[in-house]
Amino acid sequence: VMALVSDDQTKGIVIRLSCETDFVAKNESFVDLTKRFAEVVLANMPETMDDLLALPFDDITIGEKVSEQTGVIGEKIEISSYEKIEAPLVAPYIHMGYRAGVLIGLSKDAAGAFDAGRDVAMQVAAMRPIAVDKDGVDQTTVAKEIEIGKEQARQEGKPEAMLEKIAMGKLQKFFKESTLLNQDYVKDNKMSVAQYLKSIDKDLTVTAFRHVELG
Repeated sequence: VMALVSDDQTKGIVIRLSCETDFVAKNESFVDLTKRFAEVVLANMPETMDDLLALPFDDITIGEKVSEQTGVIGEKIEISSYEKIEAPLVAPYIHMGYRAGVLIGLSKDAAGAFDAGRDVAMQVAAMRPIAVDKDGVDQTTVAKEIEIGKEQARQEGKPEAMLEKIAMGKLQKFFKESTLLNQDYVKDNKMSVAQYLKSIDKDLTVTAFRHVELG
């Protein structure tokens, strides 16, 4: 997985080049090819995977290069994920061994904001939030969590009239654990990620994130 941002740090991409064995994945030339693909993708910011595969690369296209390398290496390789972000400031993080890549979009470019963004990107890799905040959680997930909360309370023998209230309390706990801005900041759990960003700049927040990992 390779995550890159532009020189002006206002846009970023993350791609995953998949193969069949660790032996190939850890090969320096495979990592280098992924980086070269990422550089072309970043320069063009394609809308779709089809657009990405059609980009020019070494007098052919990225898609044709992938097919060529499948023949050379002797096992199937493919670009299996592509994500992008544009924001006032974008910070990247690549997890050790290129096992995951994260992009964080931030609301402004302030003193210390880029380093803070990298810290928050590490948080995403470690804690795997499902959304920036509770407004980003889809209603299907919310409804499912409420039902889980009710069923747990029911199993614990709580009265039926109390189930909704108990489930809503559990839902707030779910938001705190599963949405980025509400999570405890891993480097200082006395504050949330949102509070940490405000300690850098009062108007600093996350506008979006992208997380791609192997598997």
